[in-house]
Amino acid sequence: MMGSWHPVTNLRDYVSHNPPMVTFLLCMLSLVISFVCLGSYSYSHTLPNPDTAKDWNKLLSSLSQLQLCTKASADSSVLASPAPSLLVEQKNDKETMVDLTKTSSSVTHLHLKVPVALTASSARGSVKHFGLYTSLRASQLHLGGNEIVNVTLEFLTGNRTHTCLNISAPSHLLPLSPHPMKCPAFKKNISPIHVEVSNQLPAASQTCYSLHSKNDPTLTVMLTQEERTVAVRHLLEVSVFLLGVCMVLCLAASVKRSLIPCYHWNGLDLKSEPLIDS
Repeated sequence: MMGSWHPVTNLRDYVSHNPPMVTFLLCMLSLVISFVCLGSYSYSHTLPNPDTAKDWNKLLSSLSQLQLCTKASADSSVLASPAPSLLVEQKNDKETMVDLTKTSSSVTHLHLKVPVALTASSARGSVKHFGLYTSLRASQLHLGGNEIVNVTLEFLTGNRTHTCLNISAPSHLLPLSPHPMKCPAFKKNISPIHVEVSNQLPAASQTCYSLHSKNDPTLTVMLTQEERTVAVRHLLEVSVFLLGVCMVLCLAASVKRSLIPCYHWNGLDLKSEPLIDS
């Protein structure tokens, strides 16, 4: 048995006679290129941590998806009156002026400046020097659970991009990511309007408010340099393995035909030789 190795010819024949395997090899090479490019991008850029289930951008985004409306049966004098429990909370916040305060019941009170803007559904709903107060369930903010979360939004003239957020919730519900900066104390006493979440079309006597949040990169938990290095190393390891598989398959295709025996003909066809009768 004799053979000759013609890798280029063998590969060309293999490609022309095995389209499925060629497609498989091209897919493998595409994965290798994609993993290498992804690893290079991940190493040179900061990326958000996908394992972080909660951060302040997600909380503010969930809050902005809610439609907050006043009660249809309430008159204007009631709408302008603050909730009694809220006044006590605001007074405590102004006296302490701290970013993070934990009570004996493990409830956290925060007074933060967040990138949230407000629009009203009617001209009567002025957005100058006033606030909104509501009580939500944690599930409405995608925080998990059914605990009550008290939220107060305070708006002032001259700042249409940021809002002061007073939030009171169980400590384990709030994101552990970097907090927004502390909101400065207001010189004017603002009486918040009590609103509720509404999923229906507002009545004529109702005023509804829509919130619009803006993603703030400083509030997102990013991957550390060590975590990015580990991810890039894993991507490169998989890329090298897939590239090795491709090379083995190409090598096998190039030597396959060389294992076929080669006969040296002397000009006579074996089929044409006459049979000798015994």
